[in-house]
Amino acid sequence: MEYGLFGLIVLILDIYAIYQILTSGASTLAKVLWTLAILILPILGFIVWLLAGPRGRSVRA
Repeated sequence: MEYGLFGLIVLILDIYAIYQILTSGASTLAKVLWTLAILILPILGFIVWLLAGPRGRSVRA
């Protein structure tokens, strides 16, 4: 049961991330690459998108 709940949470987070990607102002290529990253590597792709995605904050001096 624990793994099923974890899988459901990952699925919901990935769907949220893909929705945010597709509605962002990023280029089409960036949207395709981010979506593929999340579909191929659901957990790692989501974490990387969360930190550096199209709407992620970039630190610039």
